Amino acid sequence: MGVIKANSEDIKMLARLMRAEAEGEGDLGMLMVGNVGVNRVRGGCLDFKNIRSIPQMVFQSPGGFEATQKSYFYQGARDREIRLAKRTINGERQHPASNALWFFKPAAGCPGQWFDQWNAGRFKSHCFYRPTSADCPNVY
Repeated sequence: MGVIKANSEDIKMLARLMRAEAEGEGDLGMLMVGNVGVNRVRGGCLDFKNIRSIPQMVFQSPGGFEATQKSYFYQGARDREIRLAKRTINGERQHPASNALWFFKPAAGCPGQWFDQWNAGRFKSHCFYRPTSADCPNVY
């Protein structure tokens, strides 16, 4: 049983998002993007109070993912990414994205805070940011 509800199409959508946002970061980077997406669905807090499904999370506007504006996102999901997406939906977490709700790719180092959220760490080119447990207990 997953930590969020997801049907086969939802899993493929998350897989496509993970690939489009972090394919160059390898499996671990894609898992971290999946962690952020799953956390947004399960969180019910801050910018994601009304996000209850993978499609709502992926296409949230404003605040969604840049990848949805690129044609690469709309290519079919591959088995590899589908397996990774299932792992995140089943609750597998990777530090520093384990409790993160945001990530971005800075030109230089990771700022200590980004939009009032604390840096959880960096993996390759992406910095991850997490809310406090008081602000968003469902991601902890």
